[in-house]
Amino acid sequence: MESVFITAVETACALGMCVEECVTALHQQRSGLVMNADVLGGEFASLSIGSFPDRSLVKGRRYGAAGNAAHKVAALAVQRAGWSAAQTRESWIFGASSRGNVGESLGVNSWRRPLRKFSASNTMHSEIPAAVSIELGVRGPWQMISNGCSSGLDALGLAWMAVLSGAAPRAIVVAVDLPLIPALLRDFQDTGLLSTNGINNPFATEGPHTTSGFLPGEAAVAVTLERGNSGRPKLCKLEHYSANSDAYDTLMIPADGGGISECVNAVLHAGDPARVVALCPHATGTLNHARVEPPALLRALEGRAVPLLPLKPQTGHTLGASGLLDVALLAASMGQRHLPATLPGLTPPTCGLPLNESPLPLHSGDRLLKLASGMGGHNAAVSLAVV
Repeated sequence: MESVFITAVETACALGMCVEECVTALHQQRSGLVMNADVLGGEFASLSIGSFPDRSLVKGRRYGAAGNAAHKVAALAVQRAGWSAAQTRESWIFGASSRGNVGESLGVNSWRRPLRKFSASNTMHSEIPAAVSIELGVRGPWQMISNGCSSGLDALGLAWMAVLSGAAPRAIVVAVDLPLIPALLRDFQDTGLLSTNGINNPFATEGPHTTSGFLPGEAAVAVTLERGNSGRPKLCKLEHYSANSDAYDTLMIPADGGGISECVNAVLHAGDPARVVALCPHATGTLNHARVEPPALLRALEGRAVPLLPLKPQTGHTLGASGLLDVALLAASMGQRHLPATLPGLTPPTCGLPLNESPLPLHSGDRLLKLASGMGGHNAAVSLAVV
């Protein structure tokens, strides 16, 4: 069967406004989280956030903020992939977001004209892939995935299936979330998900450095997928996608980890388990995740102490864009044959899984796993391989 490869990525997040800036920051072990009163003041002025260094990405008259960011990063990813106009036209689009154009829905983007809450199209999640289709001239079908924090990884998985099956000649996967809005953060705070102590240490479950919730971040990311006969350079191979659900609770992961172990184990065995060199966990920073996710990962890995590489301590939690953002940053690093170390000072899980504390050279056939979990107990995982 023909293989599917990630051939290009573009990213914008707290680490930088292009993938080169973001990857450089990762390898320098820098965090993009800062207190930024210009972006988020008032009651959240002391909250560390991951905001875009340049806000021009979200500006534009035709679409909402998320739609603007989506079509801009998608255009750059397609340019990096080297697609012709004809190839772009026949591609498929898979969009992802947890909150869509929330700024337009709530009327807080003061630089936008006033909109009614249910106005078409700026308050609709579907504007994200529609904007990509319109601006890039894509005539293939587009889909919109909104599975909470697993949205981006699920969109990638569905795109993988479409390209692998031959239904789609190639695919653009794009994910955007812009959660730096007080009304939204208040709701996260009320449900106990937002950090209350500002500690950026997602696996610390006791003592003075105990995690209490996530630190929010913005992100826009696009990835191009093609089969192996495209003839273009490849960043990495997308080996497999797995998904399942906990069927337990709208917010919490059960104490036994729910479906995490089975989901990750499925992608582990998509290739040689011994070649897995790192796993990028969901690691939101909530205490529930800190306690439950690592033991479930250890069971999935069948007791093997694979190093963990959590990226949210550097990017912030970018909600539905987080899974695709992590994949894009990992894919770019895999293309350079070099995996970054974790942010210094993080606490490893008590279950015995180590953190990837040193830069790791990569070789052909080395594998990385990525997990994402969405509210409502939906889990998604992919496996990537160095080419």
